[in-house]
Amino acid sequence: MIEARSGEEALEVVRSDNPDLVLLDLNMPGIGGLEACRAIREASDIPIIVLSVRNTERDKVQALDAGADDYVTKPFGIQELLARIRAAMRRVPASSSEAGDHVVVSDDLEIDFAARRVLRSGRAVRLTPKEFDLLKYLVDHANKPAPHRKLLQTVWGPDYGDEVEYLRVVVNQLRRKLEPVPSRPRYLLTEPWVGYRFSLPDHSAPKAEAPSETA
Repeated sequence: MIEARSGEEALEVVRSDNPDLVLLDLNMPGIGGLEACRAIREASDIPIIVLSVRNTERDKVQALDAGADDYVTKPFGIQELLARIRAAMRRVPASSSEAGDHVVVSDDLEIDFAARRVLRSGRAVRLTPKEFDLLKYLVDHANKPAPHRKLLQTVWGPDYGDEVEYLRVVVNQLRRKLEPVPSRPRYLLTEPWVGYRFSLPDHSAPKAEAPSETA
């Protein structure tokens, strides 16, 4: 375990030691937890768990938007933290995608699950591990509504289920990266009061019309 005393030192540790996971306190000195989180995420796909005494949805959303995989509120038990660490380091188990390991969704969107690579208009799109795992589950179950709880338990772990703000942030990030017009999604559709659905144009089911409002 390597300890960093400031945001700047945390960035240096990530660059030099390539740790398996980062526990990041939002109240750390220097550039601060959120800026450190954002900088780490821009440079690495390493799992990041934010620790904070703040417990509002706004604080959680800010941390997730900055690239955190999870948010743990102080005080917490060591067993809870260990469970969160295990969840952050896991990946969605490999499954047989209905659309196959290599998916061409349209002329401008291509997904290669085996290589964990996404191309938009021929250019590579960098996804975080959680973004990719959520996208994989939704494409595996294309054109079928995926409930919030099922998505959370599959992508984050069995102890999750009520953290709908996690899904909202990651889906919005995916829309910004993959959708031609993020405010009018073609692929990542909201199922009101239920969850989300990936609309796969070449699937046997008819393509649903995108709703006018996003999550």
